[in-house]
Amino acid sequence: MSKFILTLSIIFYSNIGFSNKIFTEDFIKKVEQLRDFAKTDNTAYKLAESLTTEVGHRLGGSSNDIKGVNWAVSKFNELGFDKVYTEPVIFKKWVRGLEQAEVVSPFPQPLKITALGRSFPTTDEGITAEIVHFQTFEDLEKAEDSKVKDKIVFISNRMERQKDGSGYGKANTARYKSAYVTAQKGGVGTIIRSIGTDYHSRNPHTGAMMASITDELTGETHNLTEHELVPAGAISNPDADLLVNMLKRNKPIKIKMTLLSHWGEEYTSQNVIGEITGREKPEEVVVIGGHLDSWDLGTGAIDDASGCAITMATAKLIKDAGIKPYRTIRVVLWANEEYGLDGAKAYAQAHENDMQNHIIAAESDFGAAPIYALSSGVSVDSLAVVKIMAKLLEPLGIIYEGNTGKYGPDIIPLKKNGIATMGLRQDGTNYFDLHHTADDTFDKIAPEEMAQNVAAWIVFVSLAAEYKGNFGYNHK
Repeated sequence: MSKFILTLSIIFYSNIGFSNKIFTEDFIKKVEQLRDFAKTDNTAYKLAESLTTEVGHRLGGSSNDIKGVNWAVSKFNELGFDKVYTEPVIFKKWVRGLEQAEVVSPFPQPLKITALGRSFPTTDEGITAEIVHFQTFEDLEKAEDSKVKDKIVFISNRMERQKDGSGYGKANTARYKSAYVTAQKGGVGTIIRSIGTDYHSRNPHTGAMMASITDELTGETHNLTEHELVPAGAISNPDADLLVNMLKRNKPIKIKMTLLSHWGEEYTSQNVIGEITGREKPEEVVVIGGHLDSWDLGTGAIDDASGCAITMATAKLIKDAGIKPYRTIRVVLWANEEYGLDGAKAYAQAHENDMQNHIIAAESDFGAAPIYALSSGVSVDSLAVVKIMAKLLEPLGIIYEGNTGKYGPDIIPLKKNGIATMGLRQDGTNYFDLHHTADDTFDKIAPEEMAQNVAAWIVFVSLAAEYKGNFGYNHK
């Protein structure tokens, strides 16, 4: 541990009591009681069950998208939120089509494949070509164009299982950029090993691939065309192992893949918002939420019906307990996070003249496994409040990881606008077994673990909404 971090830790954890008088003893007692009550409450669990059962998957732009929006509006009202409304989110929708792949020679076998989100289609007849193998995306980048030309690129890098999910970022570049780099080198298609830790499951993982380029000098964004990207899909971990084993025979491997996913027309979805109105500063908001959309292979339970349910239940239980917040608690269920982050972008644009009233923001978008750590992204002056949060979270088995600024994907546009953030870090050891697969279903949620999440969020949200200071607003 560095001297700086050690000193900061000593400052943070010294005088850990509530003698600073930021909050009244009565308020702290109410929060403690509600935290303990939430540990056995099933509000969030029932909400997640309702969304996954009554709506199912919620791919942005699909027929289930509007069903999800209608569900959210109805549930916010049913839960007794003071204000419920929607804000439009416009994007070009992506439609999943036929997905097939097989080894043609020398050892014919079918492969389990799914198109990567935003992929352009193959022809109706599919693509048949020899594969060229790279162990990592970096190896593909370094390869001579002649090695890739007219071939289907296969990248076999394997994601590492980590509690904090850090293996995802290391492996995900292959999913995001390989179709573009393959096209630049003259290849005809890309197949990657699924970005997931279910090493023995034949469920492939979908997920978005690169669709645009931003010029570093001008800041202008160029949407990539089908001539600048190749069709791309992910095969299951066992099927990736199968290809690796075949390649050991030192024979050319020819594959046929047919992916008919494509871009459709422009579509208007909605961010759905529910508020618990602040008693003195209703214009100031603590923003929490999850993304309402999901991929279409499963029912979007851990990604992200759970996050929607956890944050909705948090605000409801605070209101039901008679804790009237100083400022407004705003729960945002963002649209089309999965292949565009469009809801988050639309929200930031719609509120660009109101950023000074956004006090702090956080998102639940990492399943429903237990929260093990709190991570803040606030000013040094407001660490005293975080200290109290950390103390109240200790009975839930949650530690403070420092002022490291973790936050969810839909918070990115707000963070860029200088909004303070909070991260409630969930155990991601098994999250990527299910992430973006057909196995992302409600049965994977444990009610007691989800309840622990709500208890933790209640501590953060109650204190953040009652704090009369500023967490470090720094509008860009």
